[in-house]
Amino acid sequence: MIDFSPYPFEQLNELIKNIRPKKDVIKLTIGEPQFDAPKNIQDELINNASLLNKYPSSTGESYLIDSQIGFIKRRFSVDITKEQIIPTFGTRECLFNFPCFIFSSLKNNATKTMAFPNPFYQIYEGSAIASGANIIYMNLEKSNDYKPYLDEEDLKKVDLVILNSPNNPTGEVMSRNNLEFWAQSALQYDFVLLSDECYSEIYEDSRPHSILEACISAGNLDFKNIVCVNSISKRSSVPGLRSGFIAGDAEILRKYRLYRTYVGMAIPLPLQKAAAVAWGDDESPEIFRKKYAKNLAHAREILGIDVSPYTFYVWLKVKDDLEFTKQLYKDEGILVLPGRYLGREGAGNGYVRLALVYEEDVIIDVLKRLKKWI
Repeated sequence: MIDFSPYPFEQLNELIKNIRPKKDVIKLTIGEPQFDAPKNIQDELINNASLLNKYPSSTGESYLIDSQIGFIKRRFSVDITKEQIIPTFGTRECLFNFPCFIFSSLKNNATKTMAFPNPFYQIYEGSAIASGANIIYMNLEKSNDYKPYLDEEDLKKVDLVILNSPNNPTGEVMSRNNLEFWAQSALQYDFVLLSDECYSEIYEDSRPHSILEACISAGNLDFKNIVCVNSISKRSSVPGLRSGFIAGDAEILRKYRLYRTYVGMAIPLPLQKAAAVAWGDDESPEIFRKKYAKNLAHAREILGIDVSPYTFYVWLKVKDDLEFTKQLYKDEGILVLPGRYLGREGAGNGYVRLALVYEEDVIIDVLKRLKKWI
């Protein structure tokens, strides 16, 4: 039997189950945009509801693939082919089952090893546990500038590395040079590199880089050993649309495409139609990006702390993350996520994560109430 760790939000519910807040509750726990989905996306979904009478292909329709390829071209100035991308049902499913696919194909399953940043998105750990893989936690610490790192011994033993830039929960971003190092290391040490880039469209000024760009500048024109995932959830405020993609090494994706026919994650056709519109729309995402940028600026000014200009999270240093969470919830009705729920081996202890996913006036009010607690 697989022994998964409880999900962070389950742990949070257990922590606060006996607390009765004195004020109305506002949740800053989950990275779920609280803005209305763009009307053009909603209209496309409604107009194609009749397609529910058809089975969708597990490989994705050409119009969705073309729209995602167009997004990659416009955003990262990288050209890819249809063989180098697969539409996915969001990215959570892919982040879980892709490692399972990779490890199932290894000849020597006894030594399979996976590395990912710590703290982390818990799906990474879940996929490693489900695969029976050994885990190397790449601790994000001040000593390594909060960047993932492996020494040469670990680089030689690892089979799969997951990167996450911009990072959830820290908000740290990897430079193009840093991404080039990882792209080169994946070739030199022959491991598969999966880059989780789901927060690439949330930033204040400068755009984060993709591992695909780093591959091109590093001379890995075929993205050998490299794949990345991205999602429309944050970019277009449509997490319920469940649209993402995995792109990169065509040979890996050829085999993974076959694997996915057995997984049963085909995307309903009305969702694919709406997603194609969303991936092709650059105007609505820019509106949302500016909203997040304002919220981050308010957090920096009101709280008087250093806040990363990437993603919509604040990774807030506190004395005791569990006690802080309970008292803040009890007295203010503000619910945050304890950092220790997102890490292992002490990573995340003494931090809480705040998701600034509401309209500006709501965030300003919450931040002013929160200020007296830090």
